[in-house]
Amino acid sequence: MSLISPAARAALEAWLAGQKALRGAPENTVDAYARDVTGFLAFITEHKGEAQGIKPLMKLSVSDMRSWMAFTRGQGIGPRSMARKLSAVKSFLRWLSEREGAEISAVLAARAPRFQNKLPRPLAEDAARTMIDTIELQSLKAWVATRDMAVLTLLYGCGLRISEALGLDGRDAPLPDVLRIVGKGGKERVIPVIPAARDAVARYLDLCPWPKEPGAPLFRGVRGGRLAPRAVQKTMARARMQLGLPASATPHAMRHSFATHLLSAGGDLRAIQELLGHASLSTTQTYTSVDQARLMEVYDKAHPKAG
Repeated sequence: MSLISPAARAALEAWLAGQKALRGAPENTVDAYARDVTGFLAFITEHKGEAQGIKPLMKLSVSDMRSWMAFTRGQGIGPRSMARKLSAVKSFLRWLSEREGAEISAVLAARAPRFQNKLPRPLAEDAARTMIDTIELQSLKAWVATRDMAVLTLLYGCGLRISEALGLDGRDAPLPDVLRIVGKGGKERVIPVIPAARDAVARYLDLCPWPKEPGAPLFRGVRGGRLAPRAVQKTMARARMQLGLPASATPHAMRHSFATHLLSAGGDLRAIQELLGHASLSTTQTYTSVDQARLMEVYDKAHPKAG
């Protein structure tokens, strides 16, 4: 941050602290905001020929914003990432303008390039079940094998994010019929825990060599610390290679599968939104597109008049 003026640096740090404390943004989100806005401020310094304080930042033009976007896209940044960076920068500048009492509506009107949202890529129902069975075969240590199976059962059976499953502590076990989860942005939701998930976790705990302590991680790594998402991802990668599944068969795909299979079985979209912890129904509605796409795929393959 050496190219950024002390005033701009202090403002950025204050904004990031607010994002974390007041809005409950996760650590990795705050880190991404810091990188995006720092890159923007460094570019503006080079673009203007000197470090920009608060007042110059309030006088940026649409042309300045377009120059930054063109420079960023020229570095090979795709439309989706560009939109994320612009969102972070506009959020920071909006906060700064409100604090300074400045009017920068023209700058805030800058638009990112359009991109098409990617549809979630769930596993088929039989593939999801087979994945859970196969991941148990990836370790010679029985407690590690049952641990990995328990994690995937929670992802698929309850729709948890990998961070939410691995964030559970000893105090959460034995798993109740209903579990309170604090997800993104500190949003709390209540989800039912299916018997298969409760049984899988209980089986893991019976074999786990580490004591179950209220404040200790529920899912432990081989050295006793909290199990890292990367370890689950690597184990699942080995399993999907054995099963011939695509690279999209990741831990997060188990959560996608949970939502898609519920919807296919007639689940209510609003209820699925609550179970997933989505802030917006539009996010959950992407699974409707997945279901329709799959229906059309079946139609094209099976209907005698298709094609």
